Amino acid sequence: METERKKGTAKRFLSTIGAGVIGSMMTLGVVANTDLLSDTSPDRVVPTANEANYNVEQTSAKTDLSLSDMVENASSAIVGIVNYQNRGNRFAQEVQSIESGSGSGVIYEVDKHYAYIVTNNHVIEGAEKIEVSLESGDTTTAQLVGQDALTDLAVLKIDAKYAKTVLEFGDSDAVRAGDQVVAIGNPLGLDFSGTVTKGIISAVNRSIPVQTSAGEWALNVIQTDAAINPGNSGGALLNAAGEVIGINSLKIAQNGVEGLGFAIPSNEVVPLIEEMTTNGKIERPYIGIGMADLGRVPQQYVQYLPESVEGGVLVMSIDPASAAGEAGIQEEDIITAINGKELKSVSEFRKYLYSELHVGDKASFTVYRGKEKKTIDLTLTSNAEVAN
Repeated sequence: METERKKGTAKRFLSTIGAGVIGSMMTLGVVANTDLLSDTSPDRVVPTANEANYNVEQTSAKTDLSLSDMVENASSAIVGIVNYQNRGNRFAQEVQSIESGSGSGVIYEVDKHYAYIVTNNHVIEGAEKIEVSLESGDTTTAQLVGQDALTDLAVLKIDAKYAKTVLEFGDSDAVRAGDQVVAIGNPLGLDFSGTVTKGIISAVNRSIPVQTSAGEWALNVIQTDAAINPGNSGGALLNAAGEVIGINSLKIAQNGVEGLGFAIPSNEVVPLIEEMTTNGKIERPYIGIGMADLGRVPQQYVQYLPESVEGGVLVMSIDPASAAGEAGIQEEDIITAINGKELKSVSEFRKYLYSELHVGDKASFTVYRGKEKKTIDLTLTSNAEVAN
């Protein structure tokens, strides 16, 4: 009877924190800066300045340009983006398309048919219609090519005729603290479109915990003191040569805090947008478990762990058709490592799984089940494989 009572308590606990704790995070005051898949063209090319048939100029490393010239050349490749979502009107019994948020984007590539724009996923997430505003004053509807919530990136495309300039990506691994940078975007909406702010690289290789629609994630970012405000999301962080070395994504907003803006490094952006353009998404391993940080669960679930274990994740739920379900991982198991790499939190678990492992890889999980330490091996699959 006592055993049944404990099981009931455990299930109630799992049910309760399953809804509230999974994907929770240390916010640190981090806020996003903004309050359909279609076919891709096989003949995409990166244009050069002399491709007159496309009538597109590509900005590149022009070290002889003044700051004003560089900004003038780059600004026509920065666009405004408005996210429209449908809202029902219960009185008129009709659906209206309402502006839900706005942000910025960067035209980085063009082919004979389309111009491609990179922006933040949170700028366009949930949109029924995406409207793009050009420096010329023209507006057009964009098609969503691909998006990824965890890395907060998305790719759009518009008719190539709207692209007068494209921006090149620079080498974000070459930037150093103290380098001068410029941010261009649309803070607080399109009324302030094309706003330019100047600053320096404050730090490189920062890791910022963020909460996304796909769960908790640690975003690798470049820190800058160039002013980044709501609406700048998806805009360009440029080096002195006018190259994009980051996509502005978020800031820390707290009373008394200034000059803490963050951009996704270009060397991470490029392979991700290439995969999204090809596949419409980023394929990642799927193991099929719901998790909670070990430090946030009652003592009864960790009482048998050895003192040497400093963290891990509690398995909250299992997809029986997943790799974890078929390998024998169970609810209330505690996972402390993958392939010998100790993982202290849900964020570390996801980061290792998605960054170091790939679909088809074999992985060895260190699992505690009560007092028993186990090693469970499985082969990583994708969501698509499980769905089929």
